[in-house]
Amino acid sequence: MTSTLTPNSLQSSQPWLSQPPAQQYTLAGTVERSGIGLHSGQSTQVYLQPAPPDQGRRVVRVDLPGAPSLAADLECVNPTLLSTELVQGEAAVRTVEHLLATLVGLGVANVTIEVDGGEIPLLDGSAQDWVMAIAAVGLVAQGEPLRDPGYTLLEPLWVRDGDAFVAGFPAAETRFSYGIDFPDLPAIGNQWHSWVWTPATFSQDIAPARTFGFAEQVDYLRSQGLILGGSLDNALVCSREGWINPPLRFDNEPVRHKLLDLLGDLSLLGTLPQAHILAYKASHRLHLQFAQALRQRQTHDRLIP
Repeated sequence: MTSTLTPNSLQSSQPWLSQPPAQQYTLAGTVERSGIGLHSGQSTQVYLQPAPPDQGRRVVRVDLPGAPSLAADLECVNPTLLSTELVQGEAAVRTVEHLLATLVGLGVANVTIEVDGGEIPLLDGSAQDWVMAIAAVGLVAQGEPLRDPGYTLLEPLWVRDGDAFVAGFPAAETRFSYGIDFPDLPAIGNQWHSWVWTPATFSQDIAPARTFGFAEQVDYLRSQGLILGGSLDNALVCSREGWINPPLRFDNEPVRHKLLDLLGDLSLLGTLPQAHILAYKASHRLHLQFAQALRQRQTHDRLIP
């Protein structure tokens, strides 16, 4: 049996689930968005299509011969500088993290992501446009239990690189805490944010947070073939003197955006773990190392009677 969250219901004061989903959901209709890729600077079009139970989240390169399909899974991941990329055979799609964060954050277990190029569009630099687009069509509860219920972490687990780390601790809920520190940029400085995941809190507290960058690094990154599609319309830019394009949506918008990136990277596990995950000054690479360590721990625990 299925039930539908309609556009009208999604405009209520509590449009999304106030608890983590206990069953599989997909889209109630097709979602379409187009825009510029952050790093390639190329325009691409994305269609999000409903998918059957147990398919998971898959990306299809409709512009390539045979329309190759990639699973949004750790087995296909390639951490690149400043983004996360999925690769399988000759097919690749980069900067997937904001869209995947939206899907897992809202509880969408099954979806086909059709894209006609090698990068997911950045839109306004946050996940807010994806949330609004999905709200316009609604979700369908598919009446099936989660294919792989979130792993419950029983012992601490961590990865680190210098003073940067991602750690997980046993908890009664799925909570994320993140810290960043930019002492040379007083407008950012040291920021922390802690957040308990539900689809409702994701849409309100994390999805609107935009990506951010540093004015002093723009020329160098572009010389390396990066951020070719970045602009003041799709990213917050900070200099030593302050924000170049205020206002911010939150006082601590940068660290909230790091939580968005973390969620997108952990979505490659399939379902989010029950744990308190704490990160500090981490990168996509460190996020993904933690996800790999978490999957190894889960596999190990399953083998122990």
